[in-house]
Amino acid sequence: MKSMLCSLFLFALSGGLASGQTPPGRSMGQNLYLPIYSHIWHGEMDKKGQPMKVLVSVSVSIRNTDPVKSIRIASAQYYDTDGKALREYVTSPRIIGPMGTYELFVPRSDDTGGSGANFVISWKADTPASLPIVEGFHANLPVGRSIAFTTSARPIPGE
Repeated sequence: MKSMLCSLFLFALSGGLASGQTPPGRSMGQNLYLPIYSHIWHGEMDKKGQPMKVLVSVSVSIRNTDPVKSIRIASAQYYDTDGKALREYVTSPRIIGPMGTYELFVPRSDDTGGSGANFVISWKADTPASLPIVEGFHANLPVGRSIAFTTSARPIPGE
């Protein structure tokens, strides 16, 4: 009982949660930046001064981590290395139910994004929900020489 009162006292001194403030790890929406690579440069420079280029496919996984609330994906805009908007992958809002996943796919044959491509993914919720996990899984899996790696989304500050 004494430790509970002490905890409540410390919580009160710290200011607790201000009225209307969203608890940490919850939000009503964000814009997320996800780095994507449509190809990887590697190896030595050739006679033209270019390294080898390996194309990769990308599976984008948008995971709702909230066990109770749905979230809505409003857009998933794909940009190339120069920052030019290439296409919208979510043409109408998509609902992801509690603990559900929505996936996007960039095929290996699509190298328009370049090595510095990215997605800006906008999600929203009607009430504060757990933050989603958004990752890109990059792969080129031929027999004998495979490449696979992931990238993770980050919130865009000030959005």
